[in-house]
Amino acid sequence: MRRVLVSGGSGEIGGAICALLGASGWHVIVHAHSRPERAAAVVDGIVAAGGSAEACRFDVADHAAATTAVGSLLSDGAIQGVVHAAGMHVDAPMAGMSIGQWRSVVGVSLDGFFHLVQPLLLPMVRTRWGRIVAITSVAGIAGNRGQANYAAAKAGLHGAIKSLAIELGSRGVTANAVAPGIIATTMTEHAFDARRIDQLVPLQRAGTAAEVASLVGYLMSDAAAYVSGQVMSVNGAMI
Repeated sequence: MRRVLVSGGSGEIGGAICALLGASGWHVIVHAHSRPERAAAVVDGIVAAGGSAEACRFDVADHAAATTAVGSLLSDGAIQGVVHAAGMHVDAPMAGMSIGQWRSVVGVSLDGFFHLVQPLLLPMVRTRWGRIVAITSVAGIAGNRGQANYAAAKAGLHGAIKSLAIELGSRGVTANAVAPGIIATTMTEHAFDARRIDQLVPLQRAGTAAEVASLVGYLMSDAAAYVSGQVMSVNGAMI
């Protein structure tokens, strides 16, 4: 059974991705940092549905902690799939943004991608099959007021993904990014009211975590073997 590590699997989008991959036959390693109980609940849901899963906990922004945790997971063999869904935002106009606000957001999204993915690459390459997906944002494509840190981190992931696709293509490993727009989650429910969504999104609704997961599931499958180096946005035609 192929194994997939999903960072931020305790979140709403990450949890939906974990559930879909578990139903698709992957053994899912559900990652959490501050909410291990939510990762455990995701694992329970996958197992109850007949799938295979386990939870892990570490800070993706901490290189030493991530290296130790990923090394322990690799002791059971190569991990052939990784979805980097961990992320955070601390919004402020850049003129008033602190270095802490900048580094915390970049640390989880961009540094965390390196900390998570880099140690997985050589074992993955040796199997001649692998799937890498980064969950980014429309902010990384178009920018967003008050989110220079977040947009920079997500745009950086786009560059990393495109580079990895070139580096790893001959080894049967694909790398892609999925850039959600406004997705209905607890985090966004107070940020966008119905009127604002109608103004921003031609489809006149927020997307769902399941709709993001559906695209990730495709990119992680054998059917997507010729899709690599792409940034695909799930945004209801807002950009």
